[in-house]
Amino acid sequence: MIFGIGTDIVDTNRILQLKSLKKFAEKILSPDELDNFDKLNSQLASAYIAKQFAAKEAFSKALGNGISGNVKFSDIEIMRDLKGKPYINLQNKLKKIVTNLGITKSHVSLADEKKYAIAFVILEK
Repeated sequence: MIFGIGTDIVDTNRILQLKSLKKFAEKILSPDELDNFDKLNSQLASAYIAKQFAAKEAFSKALGNGISGNVKFSDIEIMRDLKGKPYINLQNKLKKIVTNLGITKSHVSLADEKKYAIAFVILEK
């Protein structure tokens, strides 16, 4: 049964206009995501941040209550399997919240094209 659906689109130009891409990355990325970010050149890094941010926003919309309180964007980790398929790995307090809500499965789809990144998330009970 579907618990929630969320989608988000990010204009990559907004990411490029940030004063410090690294500071923004440190604010929203998990340590493992930050390791991936640090390996990218600046153009790929901005696209990566845009997709990660879109996915985290889409997840918060699917959850229905957004990101607030003790929950941080870095608690939502968007990783890729060996074939490049994205998946959601939750950290800290957010993992417990989702478990208590009865959510057992998540799906995430990411896409980008030049100046936009989009994410779509489905959460299942």
